[in-house]
Amino acid sequence: MDVYAISQGQLWSFAIYAGAVFLLVGAMLAVGRLAGQRRHEKATDEPFESGIVSVGDARLRLSVSYFVVAILFVIFDLEVIFLYAWAVAFVDVGLAGFIGALVFIGVLLAALAYEWRVGAVDWGPRQRSLHEREDR
Repeated sequence: MDVYAISQGQLWSFAIYAGAVFLLVGAMLAVGRLAGQRRHEKATDEPFESGIVSVGDARLRLSVSYFVVAILFVIFDLEVIFLYAWAVAFVDVGLAGFIGALVFIGVLLAALAYEWRVGAVDWGPRQRSLHEREDR
């Protein structure tokens, strides 16, 4: 006996189900066409948010630093998942798990301090330091 064989009853059940799906989709499209709006004005195709008509272009030019900050957020956000799993198993992992979590948090803080130092988390334009201003 073939495990993947389809019986006659299963085939009829599927055919009835597929027919009901097509009938329902067709009925929904027909009711939408009959009961829908018939006039088309200039503002019909205008996008709006919360009743406010948009002004200007929707394409914004963002600096690369915005995306760097977004990537850093995702990375550090994923690290929170690891810390959550450690917190759930806190009693089971004992002192060794606690020391491991402290090392993990220390590495994260070191990485954050490095990113901060090199300016990866700065959104705005780079400002010159006091020493750079005095040199000019």
